[in-house]
Amino acid sequence: QVQLVESGGGLVQPGGSLRLSCAASRSIFSINDMAWYRQAPGKQRELVAVITRVGNTNYADSVKGRFTISRDNARNMVYLQMNSLKSEDTAVYYCKAFNYWGQGTQVTVSS
Repeated sequence: QVQLVESGGGLVQPGGSLRLSCAASRSIFSINDMAWYRQAPGKQRELVAVITRVGNTNYADSVKGRFTISRDNARNMVYLQMNSLKSEDTAVYYCKAFNYWGQGTQVTVSS
């Protein structure tokens, strides 16, 4: 079992940046896939990015080149650096490990 707590969301203008953090309640060293998902109003939750224990990454096409996922196994943290944000990135962002989800953090991109 693992508890996940996201932070770092907020309101940002188009073109701006945000860094989301996900704090795990226990060591993530043995957890292979750590992922970020998002859910916009009226839409299904979708995978944004995933990182393996050894640092291999995969991204949704819509965020490639703009978002970067990283993890710090020593600190039990996962991050999502989001640059060049667009209005369509507005969503609640969730951290996921195994079948456990955090409570989400709201990201709103608007002028």
